[in-house]
Amino acid sequence: MGDRIRVLVADDYPIILEGLRTLIEITPTLELVGAAATSAQAVEMASASGPDVVVMDIRMPDFSGIDATRRIVAARPDAKVLILTMLEHDDYVFAAIRAGAHGYLLKGSDPTTIAQAITAVASGQAVFGPGIASRIISYFAHPPPTIAGHPFPELTHRERQILALVAKGLGNAAIARALSIESKTVRNYVSNILAKLHAADRVEAIERAKEAGLG
Repeated sequence: MGDRIRVLVADDYPIILEGLRTLIEITPTLELVGAAATSAQAVEMASASGPDVVVMDIRMPDFSGIDATRRIVAARPDAKVLILTMLEHDDYVFAAIRAGAHGYLLKGSDPTTIAQAITAVASGQAVFGPGIASRIISYFAHPPPTIAGHPFPELTHRERQILALVAKGLGNAAIARALSIESKTVRNYVSNILAKLHAADRVEAIERAKEAGLG
C-alpha cells in the first residue's frame, strides 16, 4: 500500500456513487482508482487497478455484491472489501463475511465514519456498524446447537435432503419431481436453507454442501 489508500467504489445508484467519489477525492489520505455501477465492472476494475479497498454495495443490477466480493478476494487476496449497503439482516452480514469482506456498514453512516472505515480495513482491521457488531457477538456467544454426525445441524432432515440434491446440480423442478412435492415448496425450502446457512446465493450453498460431503 502506497502513501495514499487506493479505493474502488461500486454502487448502482448514481447519487450514492457520486457521493462516494466526492468523499474519496476530498480525503487527502485516499485516492480514487475507479467507480463501478455493476458487480461485473467492479470485478474487472479491481483486477485492472489493484485497489487497496473496494467499497461495495450488495444489491447490484447484474449479480450480488457478495458474489463480487468473493471473486475480487479470490483474484486479489490483498484487496480489502468494505460492504456499504442498506441491508442489515444477519443473513447478508454473515454471507458477506464468508465471502471475504473486512467490513460492513449501513448507508446511513456519516462520511467521516465511512472514510475512517476505509482506512481501518486497509490496515487489516475488521469494521462493523455498532448494531451489526453486537449481533455478530451475540451469534458467536450463543451458537446453534449441534447434532452429532450431521453436517449443518441448523437444517431439518428435509432441508439437508434438498440441499444434497441442489449440490448434485438438480433444479427446483427436478427436486420437486424426485421428492413428489410442489416446485413452490422447493423454492421455499431453498430460501430457508440459504437463510439458515447465511449463504448469499445458491452457488455458495452448493460450495458449502460439497465441502461437507453432500452431493
